[in-house]
Order: sequence, then C-alpha cells, then structure tokens
Amino acid sequence: MGRAGLPVRLLAGAALLAVPGAIPAQAEDLRAALISAYNTNPVLQGARAGQRATDENVPIRQADGRPSLSAGVAYTEYVKQSSTAIIAPGRLLQESLSLAVPIYSGGAVRNGVKAEKVRIAAGQAGLRATESAVFSQVVGAYMDVILNEAVVGLNRSNVRVLEVNLQATGDRFEIGDLTRTDVAQSQSRLALAQGDARSAEADLAAARERYIRFVGHAPGRLEPPPPLPGLPATPEEAVQIALDSNPDLIAAREQRKAAGYDVKAAGAGRLPTLQVVGSGAHQDYLGSLGNAGIPALAASQTATTAQIGVQASIPIFQGGRPAALRRQAQARESAAMENEIDAEREVIAQVRSAWSSWQAANAIIASTRSEIDAAALSLEGVRAENSIGNRTILEILNAEQELLQAQVRLVTARRNAYIAGFTLLAAMGRAEAQDLGLDGGPLYDPQANTRRVRGKWFDWDDDPAPQPRSTRTVDTPTQDGDIRPDQTTTQAPEER
Repeated sequence: MGRAGLPVRLLAGAALLAVPGAIPAQAEDLRAALISAYNTNPVLQGARAGQRATDENVPIRQADGRPSLSAGVAYTEYVKQSSTAIIAPGRLLQESLSLAVPIYSGGAVRNGVKAEKVRIAAGQAGLRATESAVFSQVVGAYMDVILNEAVVGLNRSNVRVLEVNLQATGDRFEIGDLTRTDVAQSQSRLALAQGDARSAEADLAAARERYIRFVGHAPGRLEPPPPLPGLPATPEEAVQIALDSNPDLIAAREQRKAAGYDVKAAGAGRLPTLQVVGSGAHQDYLGSLGNAGIPALAASQTATTAQIGVQASIPIFQGGRPAALRRQAQARESAAMENEIDAEREVIAQVRSAWSSWQAANAIIASTRSEIDAAALSLEGVRAENSIGNRTILEILNAEQELLQAQVRLVTARRNAYIAGFTLLAAMGRAEAQDLGLDGGPLYDPQANTRRVRGKWFDWDDDPAPQPRSTRTVDTPTQDGDIRPDQTTTQAPEER
C-alpha cells in the first residue's frame, strides 16, 4: 500500500490504547502534543533552517555559469614626474567596466548544479527523518507521563491498602489473634510501599520534564492515545514498505546519485573553457596633462576605450591535479554506495526489531491481563483463608504485592506496545505530519523555499534577519510527582 492509500487520521480514532474513562473537554490529546512539537520544537525548526541553507547551494553553483559584471574607479596623484617625460600628467581619474559571460566550462557547472539539486532531495528526506524522530520522542514522552501517572496511582492505592492492613493487624494483635511478627511484617511492607511510591513520583516528575522538553509546555490531563493506523500484517510487508519510504534510506540513495554527478564535475578540470569578455575604460587627467610647452604635443585630457572578445583556456598540464580530483570524487561515490547499503541494512534491522517488540508487547498485554485476574482471585482467596486461620499475614502481603506488580506490568506493556508500534511506523517512513493528519495550520513545505531561491539573480536579495521560531521553556513551572483529578487518566474499575 502506497503513502497515498495510508489512513492519515492517526489521531482521530475512537478506540483507545488504555481503558477509556470520562475525559473532560480541556484534556490534551496526543495529536495536540504533536502539533505543538511540529510548530515549536527547536530540533525540527533547526533542521528546517539547515535545509534552507542547503537550498542555496543550487543558486551558488548556478552563479558560476552566469554573467559577471564589475566596475572599478581609481584616482592617482603623480607627486614626482620623470625628468625626461615629455608629457607628464599631474593626476588621473580612471573608471573601468568589465563583463564576462561563460559559454562552456566542460560540464563543471551543469553537473555541479545537478549534484546540488540531488543533495537538496537528500536533505528533504533527512528533514522527514528528523520530523519522524521528533514525533517518536513526543510519543515516548507522552506515553511515559501516562505510564508514570498510572504507576503513581497504583503505588498510592497500594499504600492505602497496606495502611488499612497494618491497622487491622494491630487490632488483631491487641486481642491476641496475631503476633508481633505479623505486625512487623505489615509495617515493613508499608514502609517499602511508601518508598516505592516516592520513587514513582520522582519518575513521574522526570517524565513530565521530558514532555516539556519535546512538546514545549507542561502536560495537563492527557487522554489515552488512539490506535495506530497502517500497521503491517507481516514483517515482510513492513520491510518492503520501508525500502520504498524510509527517509534515511532515501537520503542515502540521493547522496549516492549526487556523488555520481560530482565525478563528472571533477572531470571537467581537464577540458577547455570558453567565455565572452568585454571591458571598457575612461581616463580623465583632470586638466593636469602637460606638454612641456611644445604645441605640437598638445594632448587630450580624457580617453575612452572599449573592447570585446572571446577567451578560451585549454589545459595542457596541471601537475596531475584534475586526475586526483576525479579519483577523489570516485572514491567518495564508492563510499556513498556503501553508505546506501549500510542504511538499507539498518532500516531492515530497525523494522524487524520494532515488529518483534510490538508483537512481544501485545503478547505481554494479553498474558498480563490473565495474570491480573488470577492475582486478584488469589488475593481474595488468601484473605478468606486467613480469616479462618489457614493463611498468614505474610501470604496476604505477598498476594497484594503480586497483584500490584501485575498491574504495573500491564500499564508498562501498554506503553511499550504503543511506542514499538509507532517506532515501526517511523521505520516504515509513515510517521510524519502528512501521515498523522496534523491540521493545526499549514504544514511546512520544504519545496516552497527551494522554488523561491532557485530563480534569484540579484546580489542584494537578502532574507530578513533570522528570529527563533521555537518556544523557550524557562518559564514553565518545575514539575513534581503529584497527580490530580485534572491530570490523571481514568481507568475502568476492573483495571484498577
């Protein structure tokens, strides 16, 4: 399936990865986070500026084949004249104008321009890769916040359960139903849970800071992410799509093509060049041209000259420089070929690895759900058996810990599955703005700047002074590990 046939509304689906709950209107979704990063992320903005700089290489190379015109003005004051001079000027004002029009350069300009145009295509593919990488970072940060909020919630819930357990254990100890050892075990497990909760809060604060770094603002209440569209049915299908669409591989292919044009341009150093040249000059002695008192030698105080011609240059011997430049370009073309194969290998490995991680995470989700059901049933049975004296307090604590660990594994597996799926789409070349349906404004078109600068001839046609386009985060508040009703993702009761 080609890019045009891919479902483009990644973030408009109704089904959610996490179990859905009541979500207020002011909640932030993954699509909004991606739009914010698309418009304000400094890495992406910097890559776009770098591509605009690459666009200028075409007019730079084209300028070598365009006419050049220069003018000069010189004023000379003759402070001492030769004693034998018959006509001796006192001062001279000279004005000159020179024109050169290249006719033939051995193909250096033509092939150089072709090479730069291909490099622009490579740069645009690299820009796609940067965009996809930034989006992958945003998705990772988004899912980490959701994951760590869930883990904090689970750990806090566990602390509350253990506080109730400790109170109940203490009450039963007072009436002689349990021993001091049972109380100590409950106290130890509560202290451990409190420490785990604090650690989870620190992880949540760090995840929120990463979110600010990539998205540009602090996270509010995050909606669960929508399903990922266009995921392949087999790893072979994913690899085939990636070989056609992966931006890193496309960039490597274009760089190899550009290196081929460089070889042709380097060979032009052994060929003749031809240009039309013209010049004109005007001299004015400013009335200072003397004639030693001899009327016959009276001279004009001004002179004007002009000439036009054809100039050819035919290299005969340059010390081996042209051959060395061509061999150097050929070696670079060879390196570009190897880089293309290496990029192809890397893409194949990325796709297959992401596929494997995605499948494994989905399998873990299925098995962990069964584990949670079994752990919940086990905890219920242990508590019931403890009430009749067949189970110890430690066995209850262990069962509660097993249930908590299974719940954490489930939310972690959900996070891992989503990130692996998005990584797979990115490796396939299908995780960019046009694929994700980001319509929060016009999408950046690198071709627009390429077209804009390609026809510019004027030497003073500058752009405005550059200004930063990304947003700073220095004014964002320091994040903590607290979770509030407006910041947590609601889960269905059976998943709590």
